Amino acid sequence: MNIKPLFDKVVIKQDEVKEATSSGIILTGSAKEKPQVATVIAVGDGGMVDGKEIVMQVKVGDKILYSKYAGTDFKLDGEEVTIIRQSDILAIVE
Repeated sequence: MNIKPLFDKVVIKQDEVKEATSSGIILTGSAKEKPQVATVIAVGDGGMVDGKEIVMQVKVGDKILYSKYAGTDFKLDGEEVTIIRQSDILAIVE
C-alpha cells in the first residue's frame, strides 16, 4: 500500500532498536528506548499551513533525528510507521 502524507507531514520508519549495549548486556523489552533516529519513507507536498508557506526540507530516504514524543504511530502493511510534522524533525543525519 502506498501512503501520501498531506501538507507538512512526513512518514518515517524508526531504525532498529539495539538488542544489546556496546558492552554486551542484553536489553529486555522494557529497557529499550524508542529510537529517535528514523528513515523518511514518504513526504507531503508542503504548501500553506496555518497561513504560512511550508517548503519541505526532507526527501524520501533521508535519515533524520526527531523530537522524542512527536508523531502518531500506525501499522501499514504490518510495519510500524510514524507520521510527524516536518517541524518535529530536528536534523538530517548524514
